[in-house]
Amino acid sequence: MYINGKVTQGKASEKIDVLNPATEEVIGSAWRGTPQDVDAAVAAAHSAFDGWRKTPANQRAGLMHRAAAKMRDNHRALVESLTLEEGKPLVEHEEEVWWTEETMDYYAELGRHQRGLVLPPGDAAQFNFVLEEPWGVVGCIIPWNYPLLLLAWKLAPALAAGNTVVIKPSEFTPLTTLKLVEMAFDHFPPGVVNVVTGLGVETGEPLVKHPDVKMIAFTGSLATGQRIASLAAPMMKKLHLELGGKDPMVIGPDVELKVATRALAYSALLNAGQVCTSTERVYVHDSLYPQFTEELAEFVSSLRLGNGMDAGTEIGPMLRGHFREKVENQVADAVKNGAKVVVGGERPAEFDKGFFYKPTILVDVNHSMKVMTEETFGPIIPLMPYKDFDEAIWLANDSQYGLGASLMSNDAKLVKRFFEGVQAGSIWINDPLTDNFAGPFGGMKMSGQGRELGEAGYQEFLQIKHVHWDMEAEIKEYWYPY
Repeated sequence: MYINGKVTQGKASEKIDVLNPATEEVIGSAWRGTPQDVDAAVAAAHSAFDGWRKTPANQRAGLMHRAAAKMRDNHRALVESLTLEEGKPLVEHEEEVWWTEETMDYYAELGRHQRGLVLPPGDAAQFNFVLEEPWGVVGCIIPWNYPLLLLAWKLAPALAAGNTVVIKPSEFTPLTTLKLVEMAFDHFPPGVVNVVTGLGVETGEPLVKHPDVKMIAFTGSLATGQRIASLAAPMMKKLHLELGGKDPMVIGPDVELKVATRALAYSALLNAGQVCTSTERVYVHDSLYPQFTEELAEFVSSLRLGNGMDAGTEIGPMLRGHFREKVENQVADAVKNGAKVVVGGERPAEFDKGFFYKPTILVDVNHSMKVMTEETFGPIIPLMPYKDFDEAIWLANDSQYGLGASLMSNDAKLVKRFFEGVQAGSIWINDPLTDNFAGPFGGMKMSGQGRELGEAGYQEFLQIKHVHWDMEAEIKEYWYPY
């Protein structure tokens, strides 16, 4: 672990093995942290907070830029470590590490842009202004599917705003997070950045419940987000929750098939479908449905499944066996209820090790099936036809989730109807799953609360104070006695 500027075993006596999902081999281990380790990390962060919040913004920015530079110096090592630990192909981890580096630089600059707002006063003798102040110790609970990227989206704005941080990485992918923090943040004041590894019950919950942790930033499942909310509510903590998704894509009647099928394959199969904004249900205009299905099946069948470390691999393994079993259960449920498998639908015979599952296309699906209503988090593309665009919008909204939604169309009228009518925090037109450093990211409905990226993502880590200053200090006519 990394507590108060030092690598430490803490109070842990056991380790958690970390597997390569492509080979099932143990590639390393991390300490199984304890509640006492959480206490030590929070104490270090709490002690460092006053000095960090008073550090001039320009100085904080310099330290963050230096951290980004250290990441770039170790870029390839981080990419390879992530690939061994998480499974995505090297090219996808190249992008993740690049985003991590750039996010640190982006928020370093945003953090020295402003600290509040001057307001028009109610009287000539008054001065009214708003101060934006850090919350204090922020607990960052990070998922396994983008261990560095989703850490950076929390860590960078938290630090730029003047907070100190305790990071709890997933027990499946702690190794690269530890490498990153030990390597890139060793020049920070001790206690500003800390990492406690371990299981959710033993380290995550104590972090959420700790009275000196004022804010929790979490990305993960709806069930875990609800658990965090229930634990944090009695202490009125600030919560920043990015939860599950069941993102739709609508294929308009005017699309070029080659463009639309490639866009869909990318948005559904990136990281083997293990992305919170993966396209998990697809609605195709009925005039295109047969031809679209045929072309998509031909293209998906050509994609290369394999070890993420191998050159040419386009789709890697799933993270663990129980995640694959969930996908298999959804496919079996769909088939039992009338769906048909067009491509895939099974484990590849050529791999005797690794948590691989063939990219799968399903047709004849409907909203009575789990594959169209429950989060899948796997390489499944279910296709359903629609007749008119109002029906497509209704189908897109027929979910408890509202994280993202995509439309493939060049018809401006359809585009406007889509982004005005669909209930989702991110709307992609013709370019799914693309992020923008300045564009806020987050969900509606059961997909969470709060935003990451952009100025909105920075503001999440600040609380507001209004200062009303009367400079004349005279008796007011509206005071007692009336």
